[in-house]
Amino acid sequence: GVHRQVLFTTVGWFAGYYLAKRTEYMYAKVDRELFEYVRHHPEDFKAAGRKKKIGTLESPQLAIMYRLR
Repeated sequence: GVHRQVLFTTVGWFAGYYLAKRTEYMYAKVDRELFEYVRHHPEDFKAAGRKKKIGTLESPQLAIMYRLR
């Protein structure tokens, strides 16, 4: 009856809430460890060079292909 639907809905909501919080915690823990590693080893993670603009492409074939669009 209705009481079972309410019971299963409540149990499902609590299980989903717990699993969502657990996954958020696990990802936060991995992120914390990763950022700590990056902070301790900056020589391994140097800033990238200048980014390319949209108009500058290395290959002439790509430039022609983008102009034809």
